[in-house]
Amino acid sequence: MERNIYILSAGRLKRKDSTLYFENEDGEKRPIPVEQTSSVHFFGQVDFNTSMLHLLSSHQICLHVYNYYGYYDGTYVPRKSKVSGYSVVQQSAHVLDIQKRLYLAQCFVHAGVHHMLRNMRRSGEEVAVYVDTIHSMSAQIENAKTIQELMGVEGSCRKIYYEAFSRLLKNGMKFETRSKQPPKDPVNALISFGNSLMYASILSEIYKTVLDPTVSFLHEPSTKRFSLSLDIAEIFKPLVVDSLILTLLNNRRLQEKHFEEKDGGVLLNDEGRKRFLEAFEERMNSTIKHRKLKRNVSYRYLIRLEAYKLIKHFIGDEKYKPFKAWW
Repeated sequence: MERNIYILSAGRLKRKDSTLYFENEDGEKRPIPVEQTSSVHFFGQVDFNTSMLHLLSSHQICLHVYNYYGYYDGTYVPRKSKVSGYSVVQQSAHVLDIQKRLYLAQCFVHAGVHHMLRNMRRSGEEVAVYVDTIHSMSAQIENAKTIQELMGVEGSCRKIYYEAFSRLLKNGMKFETRSKQPPKDPVNALISFGNSLMYASILSEIYKTVLDPTVSFLHEPSTKRFSLSLDIAEIFKPLVVDSLILTLLNNRRLQEKHFEEKDGGVLLNDEGRKRFLEAFEERMNSTIKHRKLKRNVSYRYLIRLEAYKLIKHFIGDEKYKPFKAWW
């Protein structure tokens, strides 16, 4: 099984023949098995050269870079080995046709709201009023006539969801409102960090298909971001990231001691970041029995299946239905 490599410390990534090594500042070397690697994530200050990039390209490995605060900064994407001009044309046509675009955007929002409600319903009557409010608001998704209206509905649902989030926490951790740059409390720090990981993971899976990651539907396509990752992330952020945050905090696997104040905000410290990454990988590699495929698939592969479903929708094989957890 392919795996992701997370490099948290400073050092240098070196190539020797057909092998990669990470050498930290103390001179300790660690081999990276490129044949079993899906992507590499840099969180520390890492030096490398073009020879290393050539090796990554030959093995179709994406390189994701995060900044000082742990936020996603950018990606080195090797030349795509899977391309289809016909699929890209059809994908673009679904952006230019407002009804086709609106349908897909509504699908992403529907699935995201479904997973928000799923997280909330697990707390029972304590958040019942919030569940009812979001459920009634979600009816407006189908009535939206423009992408802007739809984004407004999604934003309103998420605002109520975040108001209820503190009631989902059982260990006294406080969360009042969403803050990003910088996050003002530990929960916000986890949401920002987890969402960055999710965006990068989705981009890695899109890259393995013929989809163009810059052509999106809910989020406006632009020249400076892989906006299709943001669309698909609407489905998986509450399903994976938010539920993982609740599990780690409620089980006290992450505590106040795993955070630190920096530059007017709150960030995960080295130990906290390591714990979250381990839990994130464990969750992404865990499996569920797929109803249609009749076999176990990982959460990571569920993302690629969404990409495959979108391709089938674009070329007219099968109408797209977003993934919604049923368990």
